[in-house]
Order: sequence, then structure tokens, then C-alpha cells
Amino acid sequence: MSGSALFELLDTSTVRATELARGPWSPEALHGGPVSGLLARAVELHDHDDIEWFVARLTVELERPVPTTPLTWRAVTTRPGRKVALVEVELRSVEHDRVVARARALRIRDGHVHLPMDDPDSAPHLALAGPPPGPETASATVSTMDDYVGYHNTATEHRFIEGSWNEVGPAIDWVRLRHPLVSGEETTALQRVACSVDFANGIGRVLDADDYTFINPDVTLHQFRPAHGEWVGLASRSHVGEHGVGMSDTAVYDTQGRVGRSNQSILIEHR
Repeated sequence: MSGSALFELLDTSTVRATELARGPWSPEALHGGPVSGLLARAVELHDHDDIEWFVARLTVELERPVPTTPLTWRAVTTRPGRKVALVEVELRSVEHDRVVARARALRIRDGHVHLPMDDPDSAPHLALAGPPPGPETASATVSTMDDYVGYHNTATEHRFIEGSWNEVGPAIDWVRLRHPLVSGEETTALQRVACSVDFANGIGRVLDADDYTFINPDVTLHQFRPAHGEWVGLASRSHVGEHGVGMSDTAVYDTQGRVGRSNQSILIEHR
């Protein structure tokens, strides 16, 4: 199952995951990051209707553990339009013929709009929010959660500006994919961000991982511009309630500045 990418194409809508896509909960199940990236790719490949689209929102729902066996998907437009459209993707396990994850994407037409950057009242509010200190200011760290090759400990590089894998509390982490999402393809900006934001509930956790589990069954990304470069910055923290439900809240950056925001719902259980 080894390979130089997270997924290998079997046909135009079917892939097999490599060991680089595996997650921390089981070597037989995928990390949510590669799954989100794969669903983002399905959205990008879906019918464009001769329109330049920008994916402003992507919501991924992880319905059950996603296996390492072949996966296939189907994308449909549920709300057609020339300026705004909705696309839904269903990801299925070929072996079990059942849905394992879904995505819903909001696409907005990508077009030039003049902004009053020279207006003294508007310009300060239109300026791009700057990024945290860049990845060059920190050293790479490796997750020691598992002793097998996986997405979190092998396929990605992490450089923490604040916090760490082993600390409780808010964190700022720069994430970089070390391998392509799909063999033989260049990973897009959307795919890179979608692959990264699933880390939020782990890096920004507020509970001890020895005493609690905090699994996210979903992730939603809002973005207002495409990310540039290979690094995705996550300034993340989690919020928890006494009824076993939490939420991650993450500001998303590239090295030039703010890109968007991501949130996850979190199932919290005491071990």
C-alpha cells in the first residue's frame, strides 16, 4: 500500500489510498485530511459550465471510518447558477458499497471587482490581515502518536509557532504536504487547505489526550481568496461543553496573510 502520493487513481472516479493517507485512530482507516482533499478535488473536477468558479465554502461530513480499500465518488450540481452554485459529492467504499463521507461545496463565480483601495475610510478595512510568524521561524516537529506510517506523522510537515503536539491549549501550526494528493497530479490550493484544516481539533485541543478522545465528524472551510504557496497556517483552539460536544475554531493563513476560517464539531468522550 506504499506510494509517493496519498492516493493512486484506479480510474477517473476511483482511487486507492496509500499508507501515507492513514489516520491516528486505526491503520485501517484514513485521516480526515486526505479525505477532505479528495472530496475537494471531486468538486474542482465537476462540471464548470464554462464558468470560472471559486469554492467559497466546503463542508465535509465523515459518516464512518473511511477504509484504505478503493473509494469511488459521484458529484452532482444541486443548485445550478451562473453566479452561485452548490455541488454535492458522495464518497463510497467500493468493497462495502456504502457511503463513508460526503461534501457540500458553495461555488461563487470568480471575477474581477474593483475595490476602493485608495479610499481612506475603506482601505484599512480592505487590507489583508497579516499572517502569524512564518514557518521559517520554527523547526519541524513530528507526531509520536503512532508507530506506523500515516498522514499525520509522515505525509505532512508541521512547524508550531505556538503550542505543540503534546501541549493543551491554543496553537499556531504551519502545515505542508510532503507528497501529492493524487499520484501524477499537482495538488491545488483548495486541496492543500482542505487537507490541512482537519488537524485543528488535535493541535488546538484543550483536553488531555490520555484522558479524553475528541473526534470530529465534520469540517467546514470558508475562504475568501486562494491560498498561495505550499504552507497552510492554522491558528486554532477548541471550545468544549459539559455535555460531550466541542467545536474547533481556526483562522486559516498562507504566508501572505489571511485566507479564511475553518470549524469542526467535536465528539468528546472520557476514556
